[in-house]
Amino acid sequence: MSQPDHAPVPDRADLVNFLDVAVTPELLELALTHRSYAYEHGGIGNNERLEFLGDSILGQAVTVMLFRENPHLDEGDLAKRRASLVSTVALAEVAAHIGLGRYLLLGRGEEMTGGREKHSILADTVEAIIGATYLDAGAAAATGLVMRLIAPLLADPDRFGAAMDPKTSLQELASAQGRGMPNYLITDSGPDHDKRFHAIVRLGKDEIAAGTGSSKKMAEMAAALEAWTQLSVPPVAPDQI
Repeated sequence: MSQPDHAPVPDRADLVNFLDVAVTPELLELALTHRSYAYEHGGIGNNERLEFLGDSILGQAVTVMLFRENPHLDEGDLAKRRASLVSTVALAEVAAHIGLGRYLLLGRGEEMTGGREKHSILADTVEAIIGATYLDAGAAAATGLVMRLIAPLLADPDRFGAAMDPKTSLQELASAQGRGMPNYLITDSGPDHDKRFHAIVRLGKDEIAAGTGSSKKMAEMAAALEAWTQLSVPPVAPDQI
């Protein structure tokens, strides 16, 4: 596909080498094509169907892995761990790790509003690539790709702590410190089809931290994690200043 009036698409050789899967260039391009780009180019194919397929494959692969490797965990704990690995935030981390944003095919509007860094777009594209891998290389290759992509998440010691459920972690920490219950103030900006939500978390009258996201829930989670991080830092002793 040519892309007039857009930034040139970088060579995908590095991405292909990192993914280490047999996906045709045509299907990989489809996986990287956001609906905004497709709309501006006469309604060509976009990655939404591949995303739908990849979401199911991702969920199954992670569920089976967690079930087999954690025989001591009950259903609730397994569900929380799975959520922390397949969430939009987690998949956006995966995308950032492989530098996926620069390979996206985006419309002008998304380019102008930072689409290459939007968690929702990055997460959807990761799922689309998984779906493309399944179609071209089969189930085993797709599962192997999932395991390689989430390996950095599994290696993060905080992944199954505050990062997994930041709102609960903040509530517990604030209670332990006698700070009361967190309250969230939500605002939004942008057009209806592309809103950004902004959350401020308060403890009493104090504004502790803020966060943004593509939904109210994502904004609250981002603010809660930032607040938890701030409250977890031990105060500096006077003789250390």
